[in-house]
Amino acid sequence: MPMEQETISMLISGFLIIMGIAIGITIFLWVKNKRRSGAYAWLFLHFLLSSVAVYFSLQAISFDYLHPMASEEISLRLGETAVFWALSMICLLLGIFNFSKLIKKV
Repeated sequence: MPMEQETISMLISGFLIIMGIAIGITIFLWVKNKRRSGAYAWLFLHFLLSSVAVYFSLQAISFDYLHPMASEEISLRLGETAVFWALSMICLLLGIFNFSKLIKKV
């Protein structure tokens, strides 16, 4: 998909900064609160799978649209994006579920 030259690098830089902060805070809280380690593990896995989904989506939007099989390749990469996004959402929900179980115990 045609776009300005700096756009992809700005998208990647912005995503890496925000995702790095989110993963760093999650790891910090995970180390600090050992008894909730299962919930933090699910959140960490959510961030990793979301990153993989973003990787595939960036591959899809930066694919050479003049390639003979471009439509099929882009569709495949968007399908991979959807699968990893869905898995990351399941991990997020499992993390939230684990946090809510821990709140009931307190």
